[in-house]
Amino acid sequence: MNTVTAFFRIPYRAGAIRLSIGTLVIMLIASVIFLPGFLAPENLSNLLAQSTVLVISALGQTFVILTGGLDVSVGSIISITTTIMTLDLPESVRVLLCIAVAMAFGIANGYGVARLNVHPIIMTLATMGIAQGLALIILPIPGGRVPEWLSASVAGSIGPIPNSLFWLILASCAAAWILYRRPFGLYLFASGGNDFNARMNGVPVERTVIKAYVLSALFACAAGMFLAGRLASGDPKGGTTFGIESVTAAALGGVHLAGGIGSILGTVVGAAILGIVNNVMNLANVSAYLQSVVKGLLLLLLVVSQRRKTIGL
Repeated sequence: MNTVTAFFRIPYRAGAIRLSIGTLVIMLIASVIFLPGFLAPENLSNLLAQSTVLVISALGQTFVILTGGLDVSVGSIISITTTIMTLDLPESVRVLLCIAVAMAFGIANGYGVARLNVHPIIMTLATMGIAQGLALIILPIPGGRVPEWLSASVAGSIGPIPNSLFWLILASCAAAWILYRRPFGLYLFASGGNDFNARMNGVPVERTVIKAYVLSALFACAAGMFLAGRLASGDPKGGTTFGIESVTAAALGGVHLAGGIGSILGTVVGAAILGIVNNVMNLANVSAYLQSVVKGLLLLLLVVSQRRKTIGL
């Protein structure tokens, strides 16, 4: 109960969460008024399923951004997870292998950024290429079969409530518990706000950064399992877009790209906004290329609008 309460709390240094909520409400109202098919049950179910992958990956991305970093390898980790789940191995081994691979990429990213001082974008771009290549080696084209229990846990429902909503709530509560109920959460804000002051006050900055990248990879792994269950197959390029979209979703929810400011509720709201943008463009038959342009411009606008001086430490 405390974790759920913490999720809905708007703490100090939460970012522009009220603006994000207001934007989401306006977009929902406009979508209902101007798009007759928006409230159709099939569309709402599709919107929720699409947004769940984005929410889970953006929650992991939030931990990294709070430290002042960026993880663009998220999409490739999602892709490689979907391919591993199609391997001809015992089901429990596939799950453990997915977690082990994600942790390996997270540790590599964190160690490279925190200990070797490699720029976060360069470090995660390198691991993104490695993960994407491995995904294509494991499964060159989309296909294969994932365990039936995974597909059932994603596509089914408990009464009128779709299972995807449980995935979304579970991931959000886990992220809220880590950020608000563990000392690690405070370390994240301190490290991203001012790492020098954090070190002087005894915060293990390097260890915090490494853990943030490991968490980002593990949440990407969970998003990959959800996507594999939704597709009922593997897709070596299925997560490609989520590297950038997870950053955009977090920024839309008020997570400051320079670090030190953000909230779990904000990230969920930001992912919902981006999910509706995607859904509206799909309903309006906007081409995939133009959708990519729109989302790129949106991210550029968010980066320009976030000024470093607003951190204030």
